[in-house]
Amino acid sequence: MIIEGKDSQSKRRSRSRPSSPPSSRSSKLSPPSVSLVDGELVTKQERNSAITSLFEDLQISQDSSSNPRSFPYSVKQQCWEKADKVKGRDPDRWRRDGVGNIVFRKLVGCPGCLCHDYDHIIPYSKGGKSTLENCQVLQATVNRSKGNRTELSRADLIQKSSYCRVSGRDMDLIELSAYGNVRHPEDSGGCRIQ
Repeated sequence: MIIEGKDSQSKRRSRSRPSSPPSSRSSKLSPPSVSLVDGELVTKQERNSAITSLFEDLQISQDSSSNPRSFPYSVKQQCWEKADKVKGRDPDRWRRDGVGNIVFRKLVGCPGCLCHDYDHIIPYSKGGKSTLENCQVLQATVNRSKGNRTELSRADLIQKSSYCRVSGRDMDLIELSAYGNVRHPEDSGGCRIQ
């Protein structure tokens, strides 16, 4: 006959629990002072000096003669101002590209018929600079089909245009959804309420 008491039950419970070393609540984990880098043990100081030496030769070019691939913001602003205006529409929001397509300022880089890109007239890959003189607003689909070719005529670019008929009401709705209001220039004609 086996008689079990409180002592034997508490012993059984303590055996079933994994034992862990006693820990003090005030002890904090510290990062290891040695790391494994490329299969070698490296001290923290060696690792920091190696990282520093990697960045010593790195320099960010502030040279103004460098030619970035994308147009700077100021050039894009001036390029938009250079594009033809759409009669009866706010020129800050609507323009015509180099082929005559209507484009909307907030639609940049998408494939829709109102979307535009800032195009290098002489392609960047052929030495074209990212300057205002080499920039034109162009419907995105036309720009993508143009690629880096310079021999395309205006008629060829017109054929590659994504044609869409946009009414004044459609333009109002697009403006309303993008800006929350509709603006027409003062000289747009129409009735004036006095």
